[in-house]
Amino acid sequence: MALNGYEFQTIDPARNWIGGEWRDASTGDSQDIINPRFGKVMSSVVMSGSEDVQAAVEAAKAAYPGWKATPLKERAQIFYRLKAIMERDREELAWLICAENGKVYNEAVGSVNKTIECVEFGCSIPNIVGEKNLFVSRGITCTTFREPLGVCAGIVPFNFPLMVPFWMLPQALMAGNTFILKPSEQVPLSAIRIAQMFEEAGLPKGVFNVVNGGVAAVEAISDHEDIKAVGFVGSTRVAKIVYARGSQTGRRMLCLGGAKNHLIVVPDAQVEMTAHDVVRSFSGVAGQRCMAASAMVAVDKCDHILTEIVNKASTIKVGVDMGPIINKASYDRILGYLKDAEEAGAIFHLDGRGATVEGAEEGYWIGPTVIEVTKDMPAYTDEIFGPVLSVVRTNTLDEALELENNHVYGNGGSIYTSSGATARYAAHRINAGMTGVNIGIPVPREPFGFGGWEYSKFGHGDITGLDGFHFWTRPRKLTTKWALQPDATWMS
Repeated sequence: MALNGYEFQTIDPARNWIGGEWRDASTGDSQDIINPRFGKVMSSVVMSGSEDVQAAVEAAKAAYPGWKATPLKERAQIFYRLKAIMERDREELAWLICAENGKVYNEAVGSVNKTIECVEFGCSIPNIVGEKNLFVSRGITCTTFREPLGVCAGIVPFNFPLMVPFWMLPQALMAGNTFILKPSEQVPLSAIRIAQMFEEAGLPKGVFNVVNGGVAAVEAISDHEDIKAVGFVGSTRVAKIVYARGSQTGRRMLCLGGAKNHLIVVPDAQVEMTAHDVVRSFSGVAGQRCMAASAMVAVDKCDHILTEIVNKASTIKVGVDMGPIINKASYDRILGYLKDAEEAGAIFHLDGRGATVEGAEEGYWIGPTVIEVTKDMPAYTDEIFGPVLSVVRTNTLDEALELENNHVYGNGGSIYTSSGATARYAAHRINAGMTGVNIGIPVPREPFGFGGWEYSKFGHGDITGLDGFHFWTRPRKLTTKWALQPDATWMS
């Protein structure tokens, strides 16, 4: 039954999709799926092992020759049909995300819309990846074109169960690869809908496969020598492990990790815009996104801006404007950071502990929280991944930049100012792969690529846009000559 509201409903168990068939895991194991809004079991998911990954690889390998031989424009037609299906089912997809992930409805709709934008980019690929051809010498032509790698895989997190897979799928599949998706075991239901939508769109069996599970499935994917490239999005701790493990076999690995995105605010920043953006950035999706602005650096006299941030954040209603934390373990971890910060002397400008929602009291609720900390507190140094804004003060912009530059993460960062000179000075000195000016979430839109620096990314290139297409392909260089030229030179 399709979901159409926040009311608690049970959903059929999530199984594996391999070779165009639904299958149980060979292990016989399963795990509960919790609706975080209610803290209750709403479904279950099979927990796969190496045998299930092997079965998916075999199905993907069998489908690869036919899919590789399919003309690029014919592949694009499937993505055009997929786009229409997603637009038709936009509301259903959004409510499914609300149930398994906890997002509020407007956030879920936004993530569906972003997914559709990723699909649109896939549709455009035939128009932007044509071969390059040059007459390099008398009678000799050089041509470069991109070829698929073979069987590829993606390992994705809980926070955007529909969108993040489509950071990978359009580029990987449009390139002619076949694909194995390992969704987060906490939110596998959107991946099931992806399989159903691809089938309806006419994707051949075996081109796209879903293997559910946890550590065992991730390790099997990382180790399998027939999987030629792996994309990963998750925590830095796991990204480092997966990157190191997968790279040992010489395959391509691109692993996006965590973040501690800094918003540097100077006194001349426009108050209303800054406060609005900062609040939306740190509290959106309950702070459970790698682009959340979890650290604000207040330069010199910024109390007037901080006061407005607190005022705006205090109007956010949990359950209406902001959803719950994904699970009990994450809920307890966030509360642990806040308790430690309080004991270390942090100033609580806004305390979201104790938040609750009528009718959903067992959900994992934490309201927006604004704390003033020092740079040595874990609440500043670590990625909390919750609706917490850690504010650090500096006297000068250079001190703020030094603070940001010395952090281990380098995902995103922004400067808030009314001065063009200040903006330019800071934007080119912030040590982050994605920077912004007066932007709380400096996420590039397609066709631009998504990816950070430092401990926020392991591997090369970005995962979306044309960089993503290049990651899932390899260039073939073809040099041709058809006749001996009468005016041949040494280059001929």
